Amino acid sequence: MSAYRPVITGTRHMVAAGHHAAAHAGFAILEAGGNAIDAGVAAGIALGVLQTDRVNFAGVAPMMIFLAKERVVVNIDGLGTWPRAASIDVFNQQYGGKIPAGILRTVMPAAPYAWITALEKYGTLSFGEVAAAAIRLARDGFAMHWFMAEYLEEHQDAYRRWPSSAQVFLPHGKPPKVGDLFVQTDLGRTIQYMADQEAAHASKGRVAGLTAARDAFYRGDIAALIAKYHRENGGWVTLRDLADYRVTFETPLTTRYAGIDLYTCGPWCQGPVLSQALNIVAGIDLNALGHNSPQYIHVLTEALKLSFADRQRYYGDPKFVNVPIETLMSTAYADTRRKLIDPRKAAPGMPGAGEAGSAASPQKLPRATEGEPAPLADTSYVSVIDKDGNAFSATPSDGSSATPVIPGTGLCPSSRGSQSWCDPAHPAALAPGKRPRLTPSPALALRNGKAYMPFGTPGNDIQPQAMLQVFLNVNAFGMDVQSAIEAPRFATYSFPSSSEPHAYHPGRLNLENRIPAKTGDSLAALGHEVKWWPEFEWRAGAVCAIRVNPETGVLEGGADPRRPAYALGW
Repeated sequence: MSAYRPVITGTRHMVAAGHHAAAHAGFAILEAGGNAIDAGVAAGIALGVLQTDRVNFAGVAPMMIFLAKERVVVNIDGLGTWPRAASIDVFNQQYGGKIPAGILRTVMPAAPYAWITALEKYGTLSFGEVAAAAIRLARDGFAMHWFMAEYLEEHQDAYRRWPSSAQVFLPHGKPPKVGDLFVQTDLGRTIQYMADQEAAHASKGRVAGLTAARDAFYRGDIAALIAKYHRENGGWVTLRDLADYRVTFETPLTTRYAGIDLYTCGPWCQGPVLSQALNIVAGIDLNALGHNSPQYIHVLTEALKLSFADRQRYYGDPKFVNVPIETLMSTAYADTRRKLIDPRKAAPGMPGAGEAGSAASPQKLPRATEGEPAPLADTSYVSVIDKDGNAFSATPSDGSSATPVIPGTGLCPSSRGSQSWCDPAHPAALAPGKRPRLTPSPALALRNGKAYMPFGTPGNDIQPQAMLQVFLNVNAFGMDVQSAIEAPRFATYSFPSSSEPHAYHPGRLNLENRIPAKTGDSLAALGHEVKWWPEFEWRAGAVCAIRVNPETGVLEGGADPRRPAYALGW
């Protein structure tokens, strides 16, 4: 066996998700006749119950959708904006330029709007139908899994800061153990309220019902509770902010590699890092270097560092900043960046950004951060392909330990403001109505105009790094999708982190210890600050992917054993 788990195969439909019960929720929808969008939304909402340490129903949910009949890729940002009252001056004058834990980092909760919009435009089922599994899992509970149990144990002091959070996540005053039944009564009631409002308007048609479910959150009782809590506790979110929020349909970016068209999200998130790094290494004979050889790891690491340098200088909400994305995505630009990779020496920190013709100013790098990179609560992922060839790829996110539960709702409205910056010159500087620069960034690959490989991962800044390695494992080295996911992984931290406090670890390169020690020694000799992870490290990401075998048409699903991810197909 080349992997600990088998490749899951199917000829009809398949789902791969960050938790086995979420995969089951999506698979049940497919079996009931729903399409990939219905199933993806069902699994995504379920993740907001099963992994509420890392995914919140009121968080973010960026998604990529391939519509087989139209042969078009759609990108919904699923990302909230800063409230009207948000002020960069408050953070600079009162918090030393930091964005502290608590409700001041709240941006508009985007996921409910994104899920319902995807259903309305491209799905076939009702909100109540796709949310049924999530409601049941919240109301009746599920057996606490090891990954969430560890997080709650390690962060229990953070949850104790707010009584409403402790009540949910520390039942009976302590974190639940593995196997304990974990019930989220208020969260189940909140989602059920939306389904009930939909049912009450169902006689007016499917769209009217979905609109009623969405309005229940953004204009009804849920919105009122969120706004009330912010008003009474010094927050910025108002009823007007919630009522006026809309998701954005974005134009996805595309790059081509070995006959594959890879689609990523735009520079309002870190999606282009994957594309830029792929463009850089596409001009190198990777097979000649050898998979996970010292030179291979060196080249990929340096390509990623160059791409992260451009992220630091240029990426931000295009509605507010001029991002030279066409230049950054061009093969000519990749050629110039590739020449900066020294095969004999690692860049000592983050290299300089390229000159891409933007007015953006070079950023002053923060001072090096002492100690280990802090493990951050990140996100989850879901991918689906249905019998008609439609594909779905989404990365729902937002944890619960850095912002309070709104009493009576079970919700932690999106704390994604932690990925903005307080330097007014930074392209991702916060401003009213502006989106933070998001790390969750799903991807979707096509081959010959058909769905080929939706894939993604949690992992904060590790996301494009893990995704690049898995994509190349499959498409440069010919691995099956499960072996590609399980293969030993590496990651650089040689750039400022996306998340507060924007830690910077110049030269840091972490390797899973299944990579030979002599490889680490060779990388250290090139100038990398090599540190070792355990053999299957959750911080290295948890990739899920579905690949359509181009020769047989068989669906091949893979899920990462580094976290409780699973794939199901038929």
